[in-house]
Amino acid sequence: MRDEIAVRKLTRGRADHSSAREKRDRVPVQVRIDLSQRGRESFAQMSDHFRSRTLRTRDGAVKIPTRIPAGNSRDTLLGSRLRSRNFRYTAVMTSIPTTRRSGSRRATTIAHIAAQAGVSAPTVSKVINGRSDVSLETRQRVEAVIREHGYERSHKSVHSAPLLEVIFHELESDWALEIIMGVERVARENDLAVVLSEMQGRRTPGRSWIEGVLARRPTGVIAVLSDLSEGQRALLKSRNIPLVVVDPTGEPLHDTPSIGATNWSGGLAATRHLLGLGHRRIGVIGGPESVLCSRARLDGYRAAMDEADVPIDANLIRYGNFHVQEGITEGRALLGLPDPPTAIFAGNDLQALGVYQAAREARLHIPEDLSVVGFDDLPVATWVGPPLTTVRQPLAQMAMAGARLVLRLARGEQPSQTRVELATELVIRESTAPPNRCANGLREGGRDDQAPSLGQGSEADEAPKPGH
Repeated sequence: MRDEIAVRKLTRGRADHSSAREKRDRVPVQVRIDLSQRGRESFAQMSDHFRSRTLRTRDGAVKIPTRIPAGNSRDTLLGSRLRSRNFRYTAVMTSIPTTRRSGSRRATTIAHIAAQAGVSAPTVSKVINGRSDVSLETRQRVEAVIREHGYERSHKSVHSAPLLEVIFHELESDWALEIIMGVERVARENDLAVVLSEMQGRRTPGRSWIEGVLARRPTGVIAVLSDLSEGQRALLKSRNIPLVVVDPTGEPLHDTPSIGATNWSGGLAATRHLLGLGHRRIGVIGGPESVLCSRARLDGYRAAMDEADVPIDANLIRYGNFHVQEGITEGRALLGLPDPPTAIFAGNDLQALGVYQAAREARLHIPEDLSVVGFDDLPVATWVGPPLTTVRQPLAQMAMAGARLVLRLARGEQPSQTRVELATELVIRESTAPPNRCANGLREGGRDDQAPSLGQGSEADEAPKPGH
């Protein structure tokens, strides 16, 4: 009886011990991950050990064990508990927290811009996306913070439309047509469409334009004889829309790639040509004084005159827009001077056509009485009579270079140089000749029996000969 009671107690004790062990085994192991630097290192060590202990070799693969370096007691206990379980390694364990390297620059986020500007993140997003439902004051404040911190969207999150955006200050000339043809050629090679915008004579586009560009999300923007404000450039940069300027109006910025021509050399060559023919009274009609190419051509004129020791008469220097009407107006003013020029260097071919008209009105023959030189070499230069001597500016090549450059920027490539200038070339035709001494004497009040004086009989009132 005593032995039977002892056996029952032993059996009950074993059963209680087994039940307690089963209960203990059913208690889940709670693992607390320390996200501090020390905790991350421990987690990485544990993960390496866990990977080496649980990977199974298959098809002759070699399993390389990794031993956990000595750590604190909690990590050791955690490792022993995990080793007692029959876990298998999964891909989830490959995601190990890493720390940011010290000294690395953090990318500027919309939340950071919003905090700096004192607005909400959606407001910053509206400004970046060009939405119009943001007040001017708030927009300017956000744009200032964007410029200061240089916010840029991730390239992976931006999907550009297959478009090239080309913006002109105006389109009413063959000059703009040459640029369009060059851009369209590159766009066609890359399966892109071209969107044209005109600012109706303004040099800087308005808010509606930048809002439209941000909504269209083109592959790149090409600004022709135009300039974007600092805020507009910052918005394009924030959307990863590259910008290239063709024939910039002002000094090109170092961070804005630009394509131009050797305008100074062109002005120098044109004036040297007239000086070589014997002209000393050389008038010049420049473009707007604020435009870089206009100033460069005029500086080339001055350099050639100084080189030849010919004094510059301030009355012979005029300014105007690059239009035919400006050539007519300023040409009349030059030819109406008491001592008019024997040659005129026009700022572009359109101004030169206006000088042709002013010469016809004054009953002057080109080139016998007046030599004329243009700039650009538009197709019309060969159609007028006499054909125009001009400085060839490679407009189509400039446009093609600008389009190819903006596509390289869109692909993330960095240009070797941000300013490219293509060479100009003097093209001599039939609108220039040595000065006519008899015509000079007539202008000074002399008589020439073979040339009618201005306002004289019916022969003087006849229509000028074709091409004059």
